[in-house]
Amino acid sequence: VQLVESGGGLVQAGGSLTLSCAASGRTDRVHDMGWFRQAPGKEREFVAALAWSGGRTYYEDSVKGRFSISGDNVKNTVYLQMNSLKPEDTAVYYCAAGNAGGPYISRWNYDYWGQGTQVTVSS
Repeated sequence: VQLVESGGGLVQAGGSLTLSCAASGRTDRVHDMGWFRQAPGKEREFVAALAWSGGRTYYEDSVKGRFSISGDNVKNTVYLQMNSLKPEDTAVYYCAAGNAGGPYISRWNYDYWGQGTQVTVSS
């Protein structure tokens, strides 16, 4: 499974961005998709996840109410709509995919990773 992210960039605080992640290859192996982020000098952290079966979504507390994850299983693409962005959201954002069925917040739930896309929020 290959994952390709797009949509990162530079935005002012309070602005919005939408990230996309397109999956290709053996997508039948993918049951869950998630977004993680990693800021300089910090660990990679969970942001949001989507379980294709049932469509349940999961969010890290600091992004609840601001970020929204959605997917198009015909296009094998997952999106992360990010609103009310803050400087502390600045990080490289990674798309991840897996089939373990949880725990969704754990990096170890995912077998496949994208190359990452930079999101920078200026104050």
